[in-house]
Amino acid sequence: MLKALFFDLDETLCDTLRANRTAVELLARAVEARHGPRVDGTAFAEAYLKGIYREWDEEQRARYLPLIEKEGEAAFRIQLIRDLLARCGVAAVSEGEALALQEKFDRDRLAAFDFYPGIPEFLREARRHFTLVVITNGPEFSQLPKIERVNLPAYVDHILVGGQEPEEKPARSIFQKALRLAGCEPWEAVHVGDNLHTDVAGALSSGLTALWVSHQRPLDAELGIAPHHQVVHPSEIPAAIWRLAGDGKREAAR
Repeated sequence: MLKALFFDLDETLCDTLRANRTAVELLARAVEARHGPRVDGTAFAEAYLKGIYREWDEEQRARYLPLIEKEGEAAFRIQLIRDLLARCGVAAVSEGEALALQEKFDRDRLAAFDFYPGIPEFLREARRHFTLVVITNGPEFSQLPKIERVNLPAYVDHILVGGQEPEEKPARSIFQKALRLAGCEPWEAVHVGDNLHTDVAGALSSGLTALWVSHQRPLDAELGIAPHHQVVHPSEIPAAIWRLAGDGKREAAR
């Protein structure tokens, strides 16, 4: 019997990609307006987005990991902006300018951040029948404002932020904590997420049913990660859950 639903946040419940695109475009315009044609604003903004998602080369890893550990996420993002602008030939970037750009990106991204259509209504219905837990990776610095932006606590029972836990997905410990909060066994829960490595592999290793949101990406046979169920887009999540729950639950939710 299905008792609990676990969800990833970004690109599962919420359209983070759209918010990122909006913020990148506006950041690019701001940089070009300030520094003129010598700076490729789009290249800079896209590199900044990759940087905050930890898509680093070895030199960046060696530079930024100690900074994050010592001074925190905000200090890292400010330094990232200064470094990227220096690569573009803007050598004298003050901490104040970098902070203003970092805060602009965050404001613009949050303003564009929202649930996928139909997800709030689905969560309200599903909560009548299941315990709902969101398990999201990422630092508090970025994830907590997103959670507040969509008022996530109004829709689910528990929220686990990887940056606040000893381990993030795909570690078993965070899924086990979710199971304890939901008061159920692994076979009584479904985890829904878009990332094969963190969501699907983590759910499988913890004994949960895994529902993968593919966003039209193919499965990579070499990875050896095979979800139990698959949908293409988050809009398909409600129908998939009601199928897994059985017709009785679906009819009761109407």
